[in-house]
Amino acid sequence: MNNFCLNSLRSRHGIDKKALGRGIGSGCGKTSSYGHKGGKARSGRGKVKWFEGGQMPIYRRLPKHGFVSGKDRSLVAYINLQSLQRLCEIGKLSADQSIDITVLQAIGAVRNAALGIRLLGKGELKTQLNIVANYATAAAIRGVEAAGGRVTIIRKPETVS
Repeated sequence: MNNFCLNSLRSRHGIDKKALGRGIGSGCGKTSSYGHKGGKARSGRGKVKWFEGGQMPIYRRLPKHGFVSGKDRSLVAYINLQSLQRLCEIGKLSADQSIDITVLQAIGAVRNAALGIRLLGKGELKTQLNIVANYATAAAIRGVEAAGGRVTIIRKPETVS
């Protein structure tokens, strides 16, 4: 004998929702709770997610071609002090060489498309390094000098025109 009882029956998932548009006596007939007229009463109702309430949408406000951001940050590679320390520990960098973008590109630490380096101060540097960078944060300079190294800031990298 199975444990089947009439009071333990439940409706299937989703079947207990009210059926819309099934006559005037159902409580949801005629306009089926969609009101009268307007975009929300039509078939396929609703609005697209980029609708901005009637104002000129952003895809029409922006130019369609020739737009270039004033700050193209993709030309600058970011590198942290902890990354430089890890490269020293595995033997890819040594303290006797000057570290600049060409050295970092040669060992694969930064991408080849980069034109400059921004030195960031995350982590700790224990090796004495001489670093040539285009930008450096104050924390990065303090971290390199605390390890006995030196940071040289050169002019900004050339931009692609």
